[in-house]
Amino acid sequence: MSRWPQVPLGELIAEKRGSVDPSKFPDEVFDLYSIPAFDLGQPEVRAGNEIGSAKQIVCPQDVLLSRIVPHIRRAWVVGEIRGRRMVASGEWIVFRHPKIHPRYLRFFLIGDPFHARFMQTVSGVGGSLLRAKASEVGKIQLSIPPLGEQERIVTLLDEADQLRKLRAQADRRNADLIPALFHETFGDPGNLRNRTVVATVGDLLGDGRIIEIQDGNHGEIHPKAAEYTSEGVPFIFANHISKNQVDLTTCPYLTQNRAGKLRVGFARPGDVLLSHKGSIGFTAIVPVGLQTAVLSPQVTYYRLNCKALDPFYTWAYFQTSFFRSELKRLSQQATRAYVGITRQKELPFLLPRLTLQKEFAKWVTAIRKLEAKQAASRERLDALLQSMLHRAFRGEL
Repeated sequence: MSRWPQVPLGELIAEKRGSVDPSKFPDEVFDLYSIPAFDLGQPEVRAGNEIGSAKQIVCPQDVLLSRIVPHIRRAWVVGEIRGRRMVASGEWIVFRHPKIHPRYLRFFLIGDPFHARFMQTVSGVGGSLLRAKASEVGKIQLSIPPLGEQERIVTLLDEADQLRKLRAQADRRNADLIPALFHETFGDPGNLRNRTVVATVGDLLGDGRIIEIQDGNHGEIHPKAAEYTSEGVPFIFANHISKNQVDLTTCPYLTQNRAGKLRVGFARPGDVLLSHKGSIGFTAIVPVGLQTAVLSPQVTYYRLNCKALDPFYTWAYFQTSFFRSELKRLSQQATRAYVGITRQKELPFLLPRLTLQKEFAKWVTAIRKLEAKQAASRERLDALLQSMLHRAFRGEL
């Protein structure tokens, strides 16, 4: 128990924020604090006619907490004025209070104790439709020491957080290795049509190099939210494919009995996944240690004849700007972002020599081993920060 007085977060939610409809100021340029902007690390600079609906007005040093996709910890301190009005999407809960150091509050909002309670305020049917209830979040208690003590704590936590940021910067650089290796090995797919065999996904299904493509169960047979469990068979939505890998820590699960009642969408180790609805173009390889996974209707598996087409090559090819542009082109022919199984058979597929694909796969395997070591290092740094956060908000740091 903290030695400092506690207050409910509801008392820190900003009052009289105001709102503005940027579309009424089509030529004015705004700094937009959107959810995608958080992932990029800076606000979007957008003209009013590019912003679709009314937004919250925010001020420097406001603290933003994302209500959507709540398993991802998104807490953001609004930056200084850059000569433009600053607005934020309605998916942010906005905090502002003179007795709170903004970074002290941000650290609290990314800590394990808060996150566990935050997830208990969430409702929705899954994936991007999950939302935290601001009224319930407002009941969570925060210990508030004097501002001088808050600043001391922030200084200590900043040092630990800086180590994580340096690790993340190195990870981002390493994330460019595989795309660079692909271009070094195979060249730019957009310029290879005259020098490389070009087929379609349908052609490769016809000649057996792709054995099968299949997405998940539609309609009434699709599992209900109440049927999800915390263990069993993973049920993979598009947003559970992150950084070109399946994120098994965030996806729901089904019991073996419930999964057995489904008809299709059973992915196996080595299958290449591609999201084709809503969030289009995410890709991953089902990991070797996973016996089976069930896909949502948002995701397609590509089951390959590995003697004729390499999974790592396919996975990397799906990440190229050439393939993604073709996927986007097909998606725009539908009324929403969607490329169904039939339409996917029209996608172009570039086919370098299999020996070259296999050589590329060896290098990818080595890079992924390096990434696994780096992930372990990142987890240790995360654990260090969480330990310090736990002590800080109990008044023990």
